[in-house]
Amino acid sequence: MTKSTYNFSDIGITIECSTFKATSGVNEHHLMLHVSANDELFAGQYRRLCEGEARLLELPEFKASSAIMRRYFLSDATNQVGLMKEVDEQCAYSYIQQPPLDGSKIALWLYLIDGVDVSSEEGTTVVRHNDYTHLWRMGMHVSEGNSAAQTTHLLEHYEADLARHGATLADHCVRTWFFVRDVDTQYMGMVKARKENFIAQGLTEKTHYISSTGIQGLPADPHAIIQLGAYALTGLEKAQMRFLYAPTHLNPTYEYGVTFERGTVVDFGDRAHAYISGTASINNKGEVVHVGDIEAQTHRMMENVNALLTEGNFSEGDIAQIIVYLRDLCDYDRVKRIISARYPQTPLVYTLAPVCRPEWLIEMECIAIKQCANEAFREF
Repeated sequence: MTKSTYNFSDIGITIECSTFKATSGVNEHHLMLHVSANDELFAGQYRRLCEGEARLLELPEFKASSAIMRRYFLSDATNQVGLMKEVDEQCAYSYIQQPPLDGSKIALWLYLIDGVDVSSEEGTTVVRHNDYTHLWRMGMHVSEGNSAAQTTHLLEHYEADLARHGATLADHCVRTWFFVRDVDTQYMGMVKARKENFIAQGLTEKTHYISSTGIQGLPADPHAIIQLGAYALTGLEKAQMRFLYAPTHLNPTYEYGVTFERGTVVDFGDRAHAYISGTASINNKGEVVHVGDIEAQTHRMMENVNALLTEGNFSEGDIAQIIVYLRDLCDYDRVKRIISARYPQTPLVYTLAPVCRPEWLIEMECIAIKQCANEAFREF
């Protein structure tokens, strides 16, 4: 993994980049794009962000890259999304109100892959390479019903979409994101509906669940309570997907009524991916640790993530991107000092997004990539 920073100082854009360079096969890039506020309205910040991305993609190291997924973190999604344009019809787009905590109105997580076949099929970004099919579906939402009804509708719609690609939720979905409007009051409706759907799909505590983040995020549609994003993969053998538990630090999520895996590893012939779910300051009894202490919660959160990575045979140096969610914007400077010291070069964004229990002051998720050689599996 190589990590670098690109500064376009004339337009106030900083881009943090991690690149997995394959010995053979394809390269992957995770990038976080940040814009300086410059006391400027959203339209100006968005214009500069687009210009910075365009400059980046003209650099030689990205000439062969295809944009697979873009997630925009916005300060006011309802009013801002209408000012934006989807410039790449093949890319999976996600817009969510989770204000960046650096004072800007917008930030961007961009995922690129080199040398693959990318298409958009009925709203799903489809990446085909080496007999694998990667399915990215972002920004799913509906306007009617309560949080439970919207969750049920979205999951059933997503499952129908997977079926069109010969996939199922239980066998092929690797990662989900559930963004919840007013998480303190609406989260449990989502949890209940997800659990009921999962049981119907054959996902129980005796089988497995799906790595996930359930966090506050406001869709652009003011009537949407839930927004769903997901990544699925076909062409895998069963042995290529394994789950992470770190029982010394964390407990199974079903013990406190929720249904997701702490982390999922996908092994390929030339690399492995680890998808770490939203992780907070929790112990292996399911209890919130260090109530009211943001510094101690931050350290315990990172300790938990490291325990999951270690179980999967990853190191913190393998982390390709991080999203940090904070309940209180006043904690930003303190948290940034702690986290930057531990992950000094990793592409990272800090957003304002309360966690699913009010006592949790902070949560993080990440993706890690490491080189490996496994002749039993095809390369990525």
